[in-house]
Amino acid sequence: MGFAQFAFTVFAVATVIWGLGVIFARNPVHSVLCLIMAFISTAGLFVLIGAEYLAFLLVVVYVGAVAVLFLFVVMMLDVDFAELRAGYAKYLPIGIVVAVALIVEIGFIVLSWGGSAEDGIARAASDGGPNNAEQLGMVLYTEYVHFFQIAGLVLLVAMIGAILLTFRERRGIKTQDVGAQVGRKREEGVEVVSVPTGKGI
Repeated sequence: MGFAQFAFTVFAVATVIWGLGVIFARNPVHSVLCLIMAFISTAGLFVLIGAEYLAFLLVVVYVGAVAVLFLFVVMMLDVDFAELRAGYAKYLPIGIVVAVALIVEIGFIVLSWGGSAEDGIARAASDGGPNNAEQLGMVLYTEYVHFFQIAGLVLLVAMIGAILLTFRERRGIKTQDVGAQVGRKREEGVEVVSVPTGKGI
């Protein structure tokens, strides 16, 4: 068994194990951590087949954005974090296992990327040409640049529409009018009152 087959076996088994951890973990925070590890294991599989761009996209988009959103949802749940912090020593071994697994998988990814074509690892840049990310960029910004720009405009219109749909002007609430404050004159803000001697206002 070569290194590529061994790394594939490790990443495949790790993906299945972390996926089962997402389902069977009772603590939602543990589920999110298992989900992140499953994404990283899948990214390692993408690196083994030479799809570096998909691996990068999986880590940046899913681990960096979707998993963070999941954590925000978890924080909004009614979870007693004081009780979780009380058992810090009990959860320390689980954290160490996750950290060690993460370091081992990242090491496998680095070793797989540095391996040669004779190891059976598919690499688009093994012949000295551009890798798949560079090829995708060249195609996207030459042949499909118009479609790329149209997709950006569609996303911009969708963003503006979402802002307009959620923006509501409430009546009867005091709001700050910066223009009125800046354009205010002295006569509007200062009143000179002539008070007779010996009497109050």
